[in-house]
Amino acid sequence: MVQLKIKGEFKKPSLIEVLLYLKAIEEWILMKYKLEWKYRIKKGNSVYFTSDWMLLDDAIIIGEDIEKSQKATEIFFYDEKGIEWNLKELKKLAVEVEEEPHDFLIYFDGGYQKEEKMAGIGVVLFFQQGKKKFRIRANEVFHEMETNNEAEYAACYHALNLLEELNVQGATCEFKGDSQVVLQQLSGEWPCYEAELNKWLDRIEAKITALKIHPLYTPIGRNENKEADKLATQALEGKRIYSKMQIL
Repeated sequence: MVQLKIKGEFKKPSLIEVLLYLKAIEEWILMKYKLEWKYRIKKGNSVYFTSDWMLLDDAIIIGEDIEKSQKATEIFFYDEKGIEWNLKELKKLAVEVEEEPHDFLIYFDGGYQKEEKMAGIGVVLFFQQGKKKFRIRANEVFHEMETNNEAEYAACYHALNLLEELNVQGATCEFKGDSQVVLQQLSGEWPCYEAELNKWLDRIEAKITALKIHPLYTPIGRNENKEADKLATQALEGKRIYSKMQIL
């Protein structure tokens, strides 16, 4: 949980404060950095070097290597906004970034009962936070559905709602499902002519834009999607499930 420290005391932040904090984290993750350092050569002379732009983790690794050589002094880092950092400050920033949820992998599936016009959807969401890995299992029931493909779209949309509940912003998320049609339409590879499915596409695209996530779509076989399929079946049977657990 995000907490802000004010005058030595912790308080629960407002929604605006949380959004501003997440936006800052997103910028730091995507921002690039460059190094500048002074390299000592013989007879007390020095040469200044400047690196290319690189991501945060790469900048820290290279900075540590330069520091270990003991031939460089005055090692500084600059981000794309022109802010100066030393190695200690950059490592602290990396820890703060690491504490945000990341490495999202989502399995989703939809089941459909034609007689009832009802869909059961299942989502299994894996992510990492700090050094810990977590799994969320969730299902839901949607009524007034017309096709199995619509159920698949509803499952993907529910997965996005779970990401929103985690305050995910600007992350790369991989979505895996066993519906080739839906995944190809989501990725833009195949056209979608059904009006009802286009409504789901619009909802999904709007949610993706709001969360600023970068989706990857990977088709998989039914055998690889058994857990999400089981959750969808349980939803149709009236068994509602939501669980979050740490993976040991």
